[in-house]
Amino acid sequence: MGKVKADRVSGLKPKKKCCRSKNRCLKCPVVIMRMKKAESAGMTGKDLRKALKKARAA
Repeated sequence: MGKVKADRVSGLKPKKKCCRSKNRCLKCPVVIMRMKKAESAGMTGKDLRKALKKARAA
């Protein structure tokens, strides 16, 4: 999949089921849901990148 910008993650189509691995993939429904929440809260740029890192670590 390569590098994906943090602001584009919320637009991805999620997988059917969450993998629950240690470092969640970008298409994980949990990651996408958390990134949508972050964008709606008004985060941009560096804050979004930090939010993506935190969402994938959860």
